[in-house]
Amino acid sequence: MAHKKQGGKTRIQTRSQPKYLGVKVSDGEAVNAGSVLIRQRGTKYGPGDKVRVGRDHTLYSMQKGIVRFSKKLAKTIVSIT
Repeated sequence: MAHKKQGGKTRIQTRSQPKYLGVKVSDGEAVNAGSVLIRQRGTKYGPGDKVRVGRDHTLYSMQKGIVRFSKKLAKTIVSIT
């Protein structure tokens, strides 16, 4: 039997940095061109009018305007009006 309590290995408990994913603007909010609307992994949200998708599936605005969220089939579409 052990006479000391086990302490565990602290060197293997490294934590990864947070990725700060999620919706960055709400419906009806005004944005400028190039503003990040949503950071995501995969395309949970789809691009609509005047919205483009980045390499890492980030949605960003192409023009100045108002953000609109709409439901189309199984995906939520983000567009600028």
